[in-house]
Amino acid sequence: MGSKTQTGIIMGVANQRSIATGIATQLHGQGAHMGFSYLPDASGKMKQRVEKAIEGIPAVFLEPCNVGADADIQTFFEQAKTYTPSIDFFLHSIAFAPLEDIRCPTVEASRQGFITALDISVYSFIATAKHAAKLMPNGGSILTLSYFGGEKVVGGYNLMGVAKAALEAAVRYLAYDLGPQGIRVNAISAGVVKTLAASAVGDFGQMLSGHAGISPLQRNVTLEEIGSTAAFLFSPGGSGITGEVIHVDAGYHIMGGPGKGSTPTGNSEKSV
Repeated sequence: MGSKTQTGIIMGVANQRSIATGIATQLHGQGAHMGFSYLPDASGKMKQRVEKAIEGIPAVFLEPCNVGADADIQTFFEQAKTYTPSIDFFLHSIAFAPLEDIRCPTVEASRQGFITALDISVYSFIATAKHAAKLMPNGGSILTLSYFGGEKVVGGYNLMGVAKAALEAAVRYLAYDLGPQGIRVNAISAGVVKTLAASAVGDFGQMLSGHAGISPLQRNVTLEEIGSTAAFLFSPGGSGITGEVIHVDAGYHIMGGPGKGSTPTGNSEKSV
């Protein structure tokens, strides 16, 4: 993180296996101070899940925020400012679509499902980034999370792939808008990892084995690897990087066909 102790906001921790948790853990290990959000619910279970996930990470604050409501977003950042007048980094790790609209073919997705997916997965990034930028008078770094299904078709990813494509476009446009303020905006396109959100997508077990077999490193990535990349993008070392989608996926995205791990044994050469 550099010599200066950095302060930031993390939105999107759901449990211990969340990518946001992995990133927060790496940042904490490098001395960062962080405030967190949780999705408010009547039972209080979501707050308890976040508290459990960030055990061992002293939180500057933990405040509720439903990113589907503009008033909630404004209140959250007003509260954040009372704890820390400025921040150096902001992480948005939030995505959602109704299960019935993810698990059906994209052509069968409902209008309301599409609206919800784009609202929570994309517009919330734009809306929260606007408020986060106001807490970055000296510049800073904003990051969101994407997946390869926003670039190419991944069976089972369906409507969320459409949302991630829009999210990656938003990264580029926000980088353009906020660049004059010294604020960098990037995304990490993470490989397949076991998270609560991933369990809603297609045949997740098949995705895990498929990615490991195809990727050049012949394995899947870890939360620690994703977290380390995020820490780099938030650090002075990433000061010249903006508008990028950085793939942390063991090289899966470069492949145009089956990898070595999925190639049959024996001599496969043919005369052509």
